[in-house]
Amino acid sequence: MKLDNKVAVVTGAGVGLGKAIACAYARAGARLVICDINEQSLAAAASEIAAIGAECLPVKCDVSSSAGVSAMFEQACARFGTVHVLVNNAAVVPSRPEDDARRNEHYAYLTTPQPRRSLGFTSAMTDAEWLRFWDVNVHGVFYCTREALRRMEPQRDGKIINISSTAGLCNLSAHSPHYSATKGAVVAFTRSVAAEVAGANIFVNAIAPGGVQTEAMNAYLDKMGDSARNQLFQLIPLGRMGTLDEYASLALYLGSDNHYLVGQTISPNGGMF
Repeated sequence: MKLDNKVAVVTGAGVGLGKAIACAYARAGARLVICDINEQSLAAAASEIAAIGAECLPVKCDVSSSAGVSAMFEQACARFGTVHVLVNNAAVVPSRPEDDARRNEHYAYLTTPQPRRSLGFTSAMTDAEWLRFWDVNVHGVFYCTREALRRMEPQRDGKIINISSTAGLCNLSAHSPHYSATKGAVVAFTRSVAAEVAGANIFVNAIAPGGVQTEAMNAYLDKMGDSARNQLFQLIPLGRMGTLDEYASLALYLGSDNHYLVGQTISPNGGMF
């Protein structure tokens, strides 16, 4: 799974899964364009990639801005000439205290015998909260994909990997209907675009993680306490989250020339569904 001399754009690469994928690509020989909205984490990730020995262009970019995405791809092509691989990883995730409260309530509801009722998550959601997720998680994926295809279609070569979630495939994330809706949209978008561009030798696929052992996830698990944490792990037959390396290796495979996958959504989730 070599990416020698391939140019890869990885969004949301400042921390977590995005950074892990970018580092895996760097070790495989790719030249990297990484973006994030946090300049400090972006600079740290760029330093880590440089230490691996790969060329790296860090770009501060908010993927919910069409103009910002266009400017990022122009910088990428000015530096490297083209783009061969795009990883659409940037996303808004439910991580505020109120999100944690809904998540904990839902996990307890799923794993503890109690009367059935409505949990009231959707009816209490505001317009602003709903739209914030669509701007990044769906519009951002579209903007980046459109710019990538404008480079990939003429060269008849490209790989696009969209990071979705089990939230878009099953009901285990009923605590976050806004997030689930956007990640389901990413799955549908992946299928549609994949069928459209496969004839130009462009492979579009998605990864739907079921739980990633990032620093943010570890902090959330630490706050939960033993009882709530055990309730969560009851939902995962494997009994643990997936590691960053486990997910990054799949993204590396999908970005390589060693597969026949088109329009697929692969969900490493420890057996959750």
